Amino acid sequence: MAGNLDDGEDLVETYEINVTPFIDVILVLLIIFMVAAPLATVDVPVDLPGSTAQAAQRPQAPVYLTVKADLSLALGNDPVAREALATTLDARTGGNREERIFLRADKTVFYGDLTGVMNALRAAGYLKIALVGLETAPGSGIGALP
Repeated sequence: MAGNLDDGEDLVETYEINVTPFIDVILVLLIIFMVAAPLATVDVPVDLPGSTAQAAQRPQAPVYLTVKADLSLALGNDPVAREALATTLDARTGGNREERIFLRADKTVFYGDLTGVMNALRAAGYLKIALVGLETAPGSGIGALP
């Protein structure tokens, strides 16, 4: 709060916001985040264990897309070419791109190949993808990476 002294007139108060402390706080927060951001990245190599999560509810007629060991695809029990994946999925789901696709892969399939299939699903407009794996008992170690 500031006042103005003029000759004989009443004191007039002027209200101003002092932004200097606000700027100081913002700069301190900026420095804290600049120091903490590199520490938040994960650079630790780990071996991921198998999942012991509870099985999710299955829909009435799930759509399973399988990547075989030879990298061929099968929709349900029917083989499908990669070029015809989008049209075959549209025919199977009735064009409903909100339907969840259950993606199964042989454990010999490389991660990059599986990601390529997921990219093909995304390009076809199917964004809801569930990865299917074997259920393991807690603490059994089955399915863990060596």
